[in-house]
Amino acid sequence: MRNLFKIAIRNLLRYKRRTLLTASLVSVGVVAVIVFVSISGSFKKMMVGEITDSFLGHIQIHRKGYVASIDNLPLTLGMNPQALKKVKELLDGIPEVEAYSPRMKFGAMFSIFVETTNIRLNGIYPEQESRAQPLLFSRVVKGEQTLKPGGIIVPDLLAKGMKVKVGDMIVIVATNKDGSVNGKQFTVSGIMESATGPGGRDGYIHMADAMEVLRMEQPEISEIALRLKDFDKLQEVYGALNAELSQELNKQGKPVFEVHTWEKLSPFYNIARMIDLMTFFIKLTLIAIVLISIMNVMVMAVYERIREIGTIAAIGTPPAKILSMFVLEGFSLGVFGAVVGNVLGVGIVYILNISKLTFDFGRQKGLILSPSIDFNEIIVVSIIVIIASVLASIQPAYKASKMEPIKALRHV
Repeated sequence: MRNLFKIAIRNLLRYKRRTLLTASLVSVGVVAVIVFVSISGSFKKMMVGEITDSFLGHIQIHRKGYVASIDNLPLTLGMNPQALKKVKELLDGIPEVEAYSPRMKFGAMFSIFVETTNIRLNGIYPEQESRAQPLLFSRVVKGEQTLKPGGIIVPDLLAKGMKVKVGDMIVIVATNKDGSVNGKQFTVSGIMESATGPGGRDGYIHMADAMEVLRMEQPEISEIALRLKDFDKLQEVYGALNAELSQELNKQGKPVFEVHTWEKLSPFYNIARMIDLMTFFIKLTLIAIVLISIMNVMVMAVYERIREIGTIAAIGTPPAKILSMFVLEGFSLGVFGAVVGNVLGVGIVYILNISKLTFDFGRQKGLILSPSIDFNEIIVVSIIVIIASVLASIQPAYKASKMEPIKALRHV
């Protein structure tokens, strides 16, 4: 095998220009894939982090049927204290859960005494919410990045439309689940920008204030948002939670709870899937480049060395060794192209990383892109290139191994 490798390398060096051009083309393909995968992967990771750490959480738990009617923010589908206690006991026993935050969501009227509009409110416990959503209060662009009883954080879009400023007094009017109407006066303590662009109408008040507005003695939680210690264990924790909570049944024998990952709750997941799909097609393009480039080189190599093939066949070289020799040439081209491409690709990713590229996403300005490449991705790209190189060499190599020595020696 060592001698066959030496012969394969020698043959490649005989045609330095062709070998260099082919290997360069393969390397460019590898560089393009590595750079694209690193940038797109980092963009996806950053956006998922912005969404899950700002308002959504990694996993959410609701009463069965709540998500299907979430646009109406039904107060009749909240978790009572007994149900909430069961969920908390379960979450406290899962070591992968870093933090969780109960929320009470409801629709209300937002009044500045001379003008009124609608608003979606989230009653929260600020300390728990900040642990489960570490980027939430960083979205407050004006006012205090905290929340106290009597205060309200207003979405930026609504504040501009209603000409509301920090320190203004407003009134929240809401209907509780019994149908009675109640109002409470609040002080605007902060103005918050949307995490996903125009259209956000979510405001935040303290859980104690939410209970007062809705005339509740004990909170009936609409959802519980979870943050995991390791995001990569999302599906594992989701499966465990879903299995445990699905065993909780109501009097009709139907599940009491439903569990959803962020993927089921955010439309950005479709964009994330498109990024993965684009990455897949980029890899297919790399395979096509390698196949066409190396097959072309190997076909030309066989054609130009017909008499040489006839000579080595005539002296008794088995067809299998002839086939192996040409396959090893393609293999060597693939390895060389992959190694050079990986080195250049990692170098470009490093340069992009220290350049600190910035971009805007919706209303989020100046986000810094930090491209990174997973070592496993480099291995996958290298394997793809090498396998494609070997496959591209098989047909020309097979043709060379089946040549008749006499006909090959007569070839001019």
